[in-house]
Amino acid sequence: MISRSKSDDLFAEALKYIPGGVNSPVRAFRAVGGQPFFVNKARGAHIWDVDGNEYVDYVGTWGPAILGHAPAAIIKAVQAAAENGTSFGIPNPFEVTMAKLICSFVPSVQKVRMCNSGTEATMSAIRLARGFTRRDKIIKFDGCYHGHADSLLVKAGSGALTFGHPDSAGVPASFTQHTIVLPFNHREAVKAAFEANRDQIAGIIIEPVPGNAGLYLPLPGYLEFLREITQANGALLIFDEVMTGFRLAKGGAQELFKITPDLSCFGKVIGGGLPVGAFGGRAEIMDCLAPLGPVYQAGTLSGNPLAMAAGIAALQELDRTDAFYRLEQSGQALEAGLREAAIKAGIAVTFNRCGSMFCGYFTDRPVHNLADAMTSDRERFKKYFHGMLDRGVYLAPSQFEAGFISTAHSPEDVEKTVAAAAEVFQTL
Repeated sequence: MISRSKSDDLFAEALKYIPGGVNSPVRAFRAVGGQPFFVNKARGAHIWDVDGNEYVDYVGTWGPAILGHAPAAIIKAVQAAAENGTSFGIPNPFEVTMAKLICSFVPSVQKVRMCNSGTEATMSAIRLARGFTRRDKIIKFDGCYHGHADSLLVKAGSGALTFGHPDSAGVPASFTQHTIVLPFNHREAVKAAFEANRDQIAGIIIEPVPGNAGLYLPLPGYLEFLREITQANGALLIFDEVMTGFRLAKGGAQELFKITPDLSCFGKVIGGGLPVGAFGGRAEIMDCLAPLGPVYQAGTLSGNPLAMAAGIAALQELDRTDAFYRLEQSGQALEAGLREAAIKAGIAVTFNRCGSMFCGYFTDRPVHNLADAMTSDRERFKKYFHGMLDRGVYLAPSQFEAGFISTAHSPEDVEKTVAAAAEVFQTL
């Protein structure tokens, strides 16, 4: 049995000073039971905890580590930038380089504004959509998470046309009254919402490939439908590509599915592991932002030189290598191996994958939306999670989170993962 005594001691200490002992809820292992471990080193596709245990890592800082942990190009860029100062609060050259890179990678983005997190990016994009259209209502979808801004922490109402109600204590109901929550991959619900709220909907915000309820994909033609119905009704289409941006393809999910949104939100990969966010889109929309327009958005650390240097190094590395080909090859190998292992064990697993993002649900039905995802056997997932962890493979500690593959994952890492899963499946 693996010893994690040092982690246990640290967690006990953390509980005294940090709510729940963690600085982000999913790290607490509440969904899988047990206690979190503490990491003090990460390199490539591997992490080491404070007790010296080594794991193949498929969390990857929840997405940013597309090149693996501590890649030389990013470490070198951060060190060089830090020598000249860690923050200025004044424009710096890295900001211009980053903006040019994002606009060149993502054709729908003509102008971009940097911020410090995905939550800031989505919150600001929605404010901008409302300011540009002079409308109040926003459509979002069950299972799509867009950060913890008040108006986006919303549960679905009792029917397709009802407004959502707060998904967190501390959020007044009035803050969510303009947010309409609909089931993902359901065209008729979207049509009905526009019909019931004529000339009131500012836009639709969507994860084009939702990665916060596990992982499921848009049905064929669904994103095209959303593009058409927003254009027909004078609303904006906002792609939340905080997870998918620069990961599923050089230009993100919008390149993969050949869709042109009005606004896009980014994070994770463009920070190279440092805190970052960005939102961008058509110039006429972006020029509504202060100081040019009436929509206010600001941030002391926006465009931080360390984050910009790290992100630039990450994007340049992705651009000059065969990274996306290698990510797809690793994804295919992992998917095929896990499917075969589940079949041999007689375990019902629905495995969804899009490029280097994946999720396995313990259900025998296809998973296209949150309701489908909720049919997964979560008790079985708990056993699977801990079985994999004990065999040196770290997956997200929740059934409803995506896994991430990096260019640092080797064929041997994939083989070890499949072998571990084959053993664990036999025990479920």
